[in-house]
Formats: sequence, structure tokens, C-alpha cells
Amino acid sequence: MSFTLHGLGVSGGIAVGRALLMSHATLEVSHLTIAPRMVDKEIARLDAAVRAVKTELEAMKESTEHAPAELGAFIDIHTMFLDDPELVEKPRELIRERRCNAEWALVQQMEHLVAQFEQFDDPYLRERKYDVVQVVERVIKELLGHPGRAVLKTAKGVTEEMLIVVAHDLAPADVITFKEHRFASFITDVGGSTSHTAILARSLAIPSVVGLENARALIRDGEQLIVDGTRGVVIVNPDARVLEEYHLRKNQLEIERTKLKRLKTAKSQTIDGVEVQLLANIELPGDVPGALEAGAEGVGLFRTEFLFLDRGDMPDEREQYEAYKKVVKGMAGRPVTIRTFDLGNDKDLHPDDMIGDRVKTNPALGRRAIRLSLAEPQMFQTQLRAILRASKYGPIKLLIPMLAHAHEIDQTLAALEQAKSSLRGEKAAFDENIQVGGMIEIPAAALAIGLFLRRLDFLSIGTNDLIQYTLAIDRSDEQVANLYDPLHPAVMMLIAHTLASAEKVGIPVSVCGEMAGDPALTRMLLGMGLRIFSMHPSQVLEVKSRVLKANVEELAPTVRRMLRLDEPGKLREALEKLNA
Repeated sequence: MSFTLHGLGVSGGIAVGRALLMSHATLEVSHLTIAPRMVDKEIARLDAAVRAVKTELEAMKESTEHAPAELGAFIDIHTMFLDDPELVEKPRELIRERRCNAEWALVQQMEHLVAQFEQFDDPYLRERKYDVVQVVERVIKELLGHPGRAVLKTAKGVTEEMLIVVAHDLAPADVITFKEHRFASFITDVGGSTSHTAILARSLAIPSVVGLENARALIRDGEQLIVDGTRGVVIVNPDARVLEEYHLRKNQLEIERTKLKRLKTAKSQTIDGVEVQLLANIELPGDVPGALEAGAEGVGLFRTEFLFLDRGDMPDEREQYEAYKKVVKGMAGRPVTIRTFDLGNDKDLHPDDMIGDRVKTNPALGRRAIRLSLAEPQMFQTQLRAILRASKYGPIKLLIPMLAHAHEIDQTLAALEQAKSSLRGEKAAFDENIQVGGMIEIPAAALAIGLFLRRLDFLSIGTNDLIQYTLAIDRSDEQVANLYDPLHPAVMMLIAHTLASAEKVGIPVSVCGEMAGDPALTRMLLGMGLRIFSMHPSQVLEVKSRVLKANVEELAPTVRRMLRLDEPGKLREALEKLNA
């Protein structure tokens, strides 16, 4: 029987192949009562399983030398969880108190920790619950006598390139197998666009769909699947007509990708001679080669919080300096915009305080991003000094997230001067004239744009948060995700107002949210006056192809008329005509 599943496409492309199911150990755990004399042995069995998994992860870390840099970092955070008393010590107490088996005790504590992670408002941080589940899965597999990695058995005549892994979830360590076995794709029941598996899928360029909810329960081993990573669709047992259509689309995509690669060295310029900068968004130093391969002219957004989130502790000045230096030197003279930590109140620097009154009802509206940095001056100084020290290796711009008040800029500039002064005292070299810019992602900042234009060297519009705050929609909440609309007139007005106001005073503005990487919006944004786009490296060449075919002189008056429309439906129709 043929049917279709819908999820979140996190890595574009199309894969056609056969399903390969991976086991989900936590679903196979029973609750057993053990004899008092067996309690110590059960605890010893748990400890042995934890040690075995640690050893396995260490071996995997060594094997990641030629894999994407993110893999090693993801394994590190899983190892860190195995050293966390909250995950390991509590199950020991449960075994003693309730005389239960180790597997059941581990799952009980896992569910407790997952419930705590689900209280976090930030999507990236909330999805760290999957890391807890993945670590517990690995320990339980060891306890049950299952191998840590999936045993991959293929049917006769089925090559690995035809396999699509179907799992409840995939640990980053498991995904190393993708590099070794050249799978066609993977799909999971859980996960989001910022989950580790999503990030890894993009870095490995594997078409993938996550958040399918019941895929593993509904799909059987060996069934034929079509995975459309662009549309977030999985078709199970497609009929001959659908299969033929997708094979054709797959071939067309491969032809288009080959054509796009020819544009890598082409100058990014419209038909009427308007130069457009196409920059890359990166999260880790290991993303630099991908940005260069895509032909990016620089880094428009380096999300430095990933240095913190994928470690579990705060990197010191030397570690941050080395990371920033690696990016700057890797970009070989191209500009690098480094955003200061965009951490939320739900990710406290002091883990003991994370549960309790420090976690507010809505952390997205609490002490996060620049608010947190200014409240933690020692942390902020460490980062500013590291960025300044790296600036001697190439052009660095400093970007401040979540600005809403003028005094936040004034305090930031004062903190920057303090960092400069300390480095001068040490006779350390740095760029005295480093440019400072601000993120426009709160409606108040867009409406009171003059405050920021008088104090800053450049602006960057973060459309993801701007849309979320403007429309009061948590885009990670599936109940209201359908209301998340980049083409809402209010969003368009805020972007247009920011671009027009900055143009009058000659301040450059970029867009670094998802809108910048959407080819369907390229012509409209050009007509609005945008000249600097920053996006995921995989999107650069497709956006460049739209830029090369655009004529800004013709687009501008059409787009001005579009912006007068006050209904998203009409605006969408006008956009379709613009792209026709």
C-alpha cells in the first residue's frame, strides 16, 4: 500500500531507495524487580555499560579524522553527558531504592531530564533532549547486549547507495556510518532544523527529513521509499507513475547542480550592473571549506554560540581565539562577521541554577543574547578580547544580537573599549578600527532604526526572529507553525523600512535569516534595495543564479507596488508573477 508522510526537510535533494530500519532500544525496556543481593551487581552492570560506551565513543572520535568537523564535537557532548551525575548517578540511586533493573532506572531518569529540556524556549536548546535520549539509547543497547552501532544487513542485490535509514532518532556517532557506507538518505521520527542530525545531514549533503513522528512504526524493512528533502515528504511504496516522476526530478536536480557549479567564479552582479554580495552563515570553523567551495565572498554570520553549546562548558579566551583565527585565516582575506554569543536565559552559565526561578515563563523574552552578555561582563570580555586578537589575521566585523535599546549599544561599545585597552596594555596586535554592527530582529529596533544608525557601522536583519517576534509565533510549535509567514505585510514593512532608512545615511545592511537563502525571494529583496545576502553555503549558487538574471532597475518599481498590498495572499500572487 502506498502512502505519504510529511515532516521537516532539513537537507535538500531527492533519494530513492529501500528502507533500512534501526532499532529503538528504549522502546524495548521492561520494568523488573531484582533481589536485594543483586542490587550491587546491577549497579556494577550499569557502570560497565557506561564505561563500554565511553570507550566506544573515544574510538569513534579517533575515526572522525576525515569526517566533517562537527562529528567530533557532537561525540564530545555525548561523552560529557556520560560524565554528568544527573544522568548516571540518579539511576544508581533508583536501583538501590526501588530494586529495579538498570535499563528501567536509566529510562526513568532520561524521561525526567527530557521533561526539563522541553521547558526551554529556544529551539536549539530544546532539541538537546535528543542528545540525552541518544546517549541513553547507546547505554541500553550495551546493557541488552546489542551492538552500539547499527548492524546493517542489506538484501541481496541492494547496494548501500540504495539504502534509506529509518530511525526513531540518530545519534551523531551513528551518522558517522553514513560517511563509511554512502547511504542514500535518512529519515527520523523526531528532530528539528537545528538538531545535530539535521546539521550533520547538511554537512554530508544527504537528502533528509526529520520530525515524521511515526515513520519507524509505519515503514517496514525493505519497502521502497522516496525522500524529498526539499519538500519534507516521504512516499512509501510509490506506484510506477510517481516513481518515474521522481526519478526524472532527481535527474533534473543533478543536472541543475552541475550547471550551478559553473557559476562559482562568476561575478555576483545583476544584468544592469548592480553588485551583490553573497556571504555564508557558519556555525563552526569546520564550515569554512564548504563556504569557499560554494563561492561565498565572505562570512556574513558566524554563530559563535555553537562553540559553547557543542562543548557543554564555556571555552576560554585561547580556545575562542584559535577558533576565530582559524575562520579568518581560512577565509583568506574575505570579510568575516562574528556575532557575539546569542545564548538564551534558558542556557545558564551556571548549570546548578538552570532549574528553578532562573528559568522564566518565556525565556525568548528574557535575558538572552546581548542582554546576557552585558549581565556577564567577564564572559563578554573574554569573547571580545578573543575576537579582537583574531582581527590581526584578516577583516573581522563584530555583530551584536537582539538589540532593542540605545543604551545596549553604548554599553557594548564601552565593553569593547575596555577589551581594547587591556590588549593595548599587553601590547597585543588587533584592528583598532574594527567595525561594529547590530542585528535587527526585534520590531522595536526596526521601528526606531535611527537610534542604531547613529551608533553603528552596519546592520544585519535576522529575519527568523524578526518574523517570530512580529507575529508572536514560536515557529518550533507545530500548532502555530502554519502562521509563520515571511510575506506578512508587517514583516515586509519592517524590512523595507530598515533598508530604506539605512540607504539614506549610507549604512550597509545584510539579511542573514532564512529569507536570504530562499531563491523565490531573491528578486523581491533586490527590488527592496538589499545588496548583501548571507545564507547557508548550500544556497549560495542558486541565489547567485537568480541575481545574475535580475534587473534591479526594472524590479524596483514593481516591488514598491507589491509592498502596498496588505494581504499576504495577494502579495504571494504578485511574487509569483515577479518570478515568472
